[in-house]
Amino acid sequence: MASSSSSYTSIVSLLFLCLSLVVSTSLVVSAAAGNFYQDFDITWGDGRGKILNNGQLLTLSLDKASGSGFQSKNEYLFGKIDMQLKLVPGNSAGTVTAYYLSSQGPTHDEIDLEFLGNLSGDPYILHTNVFSQGKGNREQQFYLWFDPTADFHTYSILWNPQRIIFSVDGTPIREFKNSESIGVPYPKNQPMRIYSSLWNADDWATRGGLVKTDWSHAPFTASYRNFNAEACVSSSGASSCGSSAQSSSSNSGWLNQELDSTNQERMKWVQKNYMIYNYCADTKRFPQGMPPECATSNIS
Repeated sequence: MASSSSSYTSIVSLLFLCLSLVVSTSLVVSAAAGNFYQDFDITWGDGRGKILNNGQLLTLSLDKASGSGFQSKNEYLFGKIDMQLKLVPGNSAGTVTAYYLSSQGPTHDEIDLEFLGNLSGDPYILHTNVFSQGKGNREQQFYLWFDPTADFHTYSILWNPQRIIFSVDGTPIREFKNSESIGVPYPKNQPMRIYSSLWNADDWATRGGLVKTDWSHAPFTASYRNFNAEACVSSSGASSCGSSAQSSSSNSGWLNQELDSTNQERMKWVQKNYMIYNYCADTKRFPQGMPPECATSNIS
């Protein structure tokens, strides 16, 4: 009987140990995941931006009185930034959900993703742009090959010293290479925060401003989850990647990443089938000559 009791005690102890391991493992995974309370501040909107589900979900809302927005607590100098977004459903004409990296000042750098709302049933337009030293005018626009309002999708910006790659659900849609060798400024010296905002832009966003925001559908809401940043955090002039990010071996993955042949083909497929505007093809816009990067293979 003593032996049976001992065996029972051992089994119970083993089960308890296994349960403890499962619980502790789940806590570690949860702690390792991005948490909006830890990573972001809601900066405007008078309560229209909300962090929910213990920091796992963030929502921005827009009504006739105001939109809303947030920014990252950290500044980054190079990184691979992922965020899942679910965009404003239904008639979103006139609204813009902006998600971007930016520094401050008149010569700021910026890497833009902007989602231009549309009438019910019409596709969203994904607007991309790259600013360096205060100069942008490098727009490319795409339709998406899915309904971005029905579920969450992952939108990624890879920014390293050699290139910027925009991706959607892991599929690259645009690459902007470092073309400093031909006199094109490249964002590489100014740390940038992550920003997002939901705002009314019906003076230009939908069909050049012809379609206005229908406020009877307000409030409009966009949702965010699963933020992840593999990045060099910049603080007081120092980088978490060391004094020279370019030579940092600990970040040799994304910091030196480029598109392999498979991903180059995937990007070409997107651009052939879904690109609706490319500044490098807009000859009327540049009567004095196209931007220098447009004459090279450094722009896709």
